[in-house]
Amino acid sequence: MRIAILVALLLSTCSAWAGEEAAWAAMREGRAVLLMRHASAPGTGDPPGFVLGDCTTQRNLDEAGRLQAQRWGALLRKKGIDEPRLLSSRWCRALETAELLGLAPVEHLPMLDSFFVQTNRKSQQTEALREFLGRLPATPPVVLISHQVNITALTGIFPRSGEALILALPLKDRPQVLARISPP
Repeated sequence: MRIAILVALLLSTCSAWAGEEAAWAAMREGRAVLLMRHASAPGTGDPPGFVLGDCTTQRNLDEAGRLQAQRWGALLRKKGIDEPRLLSSRWCRALETAELLGLAPVEHLPMLDSFFVQTNRKSQQTEALREFLGRLPATPPVVLISHQVNITALTGIFPRSGEALILALPLKDRPQVLARISPP
């Protein structure tokens, strides 16, 4: 009985690892994208008086978040993703996460911006992101940095800070999650 349980645990672990490796391969080949929640930035939402272009008015990465973003960059390079197209929300915590990956120039993509306060933008912005992802060319690998509300609206998954999903392309009405990657 114990041997059967051990074999079942080993098989499920190997299967999960194989699935994750297949997801990384799909990403390298342009058949998937990585959608990440920004690294650790303590708190929720943004302070009153938040101004998009002024990081001093926003919730920002803490030291743990900056280290987390750097570890993400190392992990992506280890997985063969060293020159991705790097797209980010314009919020400072997302931009800093993207920059600290140290992989490529960061492009602003407003449809990745948080709609935590402006929930009336949820449907339109999520649909715009879905359409954008549906039109992505197969290369190069694409890394997107966004926020919990955006990722949850698109996938139904509530990621923790610094967590990422590898989503299959082409994107379907309900995106196919190939892998859920914990923060390194």
